[in-house]
Amino acid sequence: MSNAHHYSIRPLDPAAHLFEVRLTVAKPDETGQVFAMPAWIPGSYMIRDYARHVVAIRAEADGVGCAVTKLDKSRWQTDPTDRAVTLVLEIYAHDESVRGAHLDYTHAYFNGPCVFPAVVGQEDVECRVDIAATDAPQARNWRVATSMNRAGADPYGFGAYVASDYAELIDHPVEIGDLSIGEFLAGGIPHVIAIRGNTKADMARLCHDLQTLCSSQMQMLSAPRDLDRYVFLLHAPGSGQGGLEHRWSSSLVSSRDNLPIRGDEGVSPEYRTFLGLVSHEYFHLWNVKRMKPEVFTPYDLSQETHTELLWVFEGITSYYDDLMLIRSGLITQSDYLELLGQTITRVIRGPGRRRQSVADSSFDAWTKFYKQDANAVNAIVSYYAKGALIALALDLKLRSETDGHVTLDDVMRACWEKWGETGLGMPERGLEDVSCQISGLDLGDFFDAAVRGTGELALEQLLHDHGVDYCLRKSKGRNDKGGDNVDLGKLPAVWLGANLEVRAGKAVFVSLANGGPAECAGVSPSDELVALDGVRVDVSGSDTRIRRYRPGDKSTLTLFRADELLTLKLTWAEAPADTCYLINDVDAVAVALERRDNWLKAQ
Repeated sequence: MSNAHHYSIRPLDPAAHLFEVRLTVAKPDETGQVFAMPAWIPGSYMIRDYARHVVAIRAEADGVGCAVTKLDKSRWQTDPTDRAVTLVLEIYAHDESVRGAHLDYTHAYFNGPCVFPAVVGQEDVECRVDIAATDAPQARNWRVATSMNRAGADPYGFGAYVASDYAELIDHPVEIGDLSIGEFLAGGIPHVIAIRGNTKADMARLCHDLQTLCSSQMQMLSAPRDLDRYVFLLHAPGSGQGGLEHRWSSSLVSSRDNLPIRGDEGVSPEYRTFLGLVSHEYFHLWNVKRMKPEVFTPYDLSQETHTELLWVFEGITSYYDDLMLIRSGLITQSDYLELLGQTITRVIRGPGRRRQSVADSSFDAWTKFYKQDANAVNAIVSYYAKGALIALALDLKLRSETDGHVTLDDVMRACWEKWGETGLGMPERGLEDVSCQISGLDLGDFFDAAVRGTGELALEQLLHDHGVDYCLRKSKGRNDKGGDNVDLGKLPAVWLGANLEVRAGKAVFVSLANGGPAECAGVSPSDELVALDGVRVDVSGSDTRIRRYRPGDKSTLTLFRADELLTLKLTWAEAPADTCYLINDVDAVAVALERRDNWLKAQ
């Protein structure tokens, strides 16, 4: 037997959502081999304790039983032996998110951290994996999609695969099912999209558009040296949206209605949403999967690893995801300005931006951003959304103050050369230092204010300098995401200062803005709104009801708090202008127009 670690995974009981995983170690630690399940998965910064899904575990040495002792929440140790040790686990898999594992009679999906234990002290050893089929009749058309290198398996087939070490092993999610598969080349590199779901999607168009997008990103940053294939794993259910990045692949969830079908023309808002998701996760193959914070080099998957740099790796990626759509020609300038206006709207509607910096948001992702409660809107800021706006501000500032000679593109390329191609980790102030070095500008005050401060960004002036007008208006209602100035109609004069959702058929307060009318009236999160001025309230019709009031008007709220009926007095307040839309400045001077063209068309 070779010294490689031999893993196998098979659907043990799809009806019970159980995988069986076997791991054979040829040369275990003489004092007793320790095995560990990761506590978190890279790209999702919350402790998930994947060991909790292990429902049975045993070990054997050359076929003879070997005792296993649990050391803590995620580690086990076998008794000492000089023979090869095989660990056998049964793992419950009923998490359909991009971070989990799922098994039933419709498909099988898993991320490595969910199912593959590490051989502690031997993480650098080659890992071979046998992915086994099930003989269930429902699975007769199943195929395997993964970016893992084949080691005997047929293309899209069951059988043997190989990874150079444990870190690579758990960076290849696997989708197994009745898949629709499309293939294309981008930058001369094979790319695959494998779709699970009854989508009727136009695969030819998907491959064409993804090729265009991926090629555009490669043109900006160049293909990583080790990128020899890339796989998009897409689950397309009736609803849902999300993604998780990997070095040679990404796992995506996007509603089937977001995908184009034959005969569709143009780019619908739904398809634009899907393309933005793809663009975001693909940009990560540079920004965080290869170029990453120093503290992630290497990852410690046993505990939280804090960094203030998530705004760089998620925020800057969130800036480029939509920007690359217009630069690649997939969307129009008006589309892009609408999307950018929506991002600005998300940030300015959050009072938490005045209380938490993006540096702190990054650092506290483990306990705040990924564990949001009803007060999150008042207490935290998104390092994704505000990080994207900091990237926008930095890009436009660099372009203005260097006469276009230095841009954020140049900063990212310099960072990639320094920390991406080398595999070295980025220090906490690394991007800031590179920005100053290559631009010759003193950007210390900018970064202190934007990254470590809680003030407003100077976006209005920066956008004006690039031929774009920054405009604010009141919200049209609960479904208004911002970004547009059409069909405004009669905007409401007042606001409730709260978000309502339908839960179990009831109108429930899910969050309240500090100082808003609802909070001042004494409303609490989870209160059920029964009536407004004696008339039953329906969430879908609440916007229409609110339009009847004017600032200073008084109302009576009737609500349940748990099982107690309460009556509260509310005073309506003027609705804030918290909704942004961007339009081209019709009076822009020539230099602003040139800057705008360079910004939106640059590579």
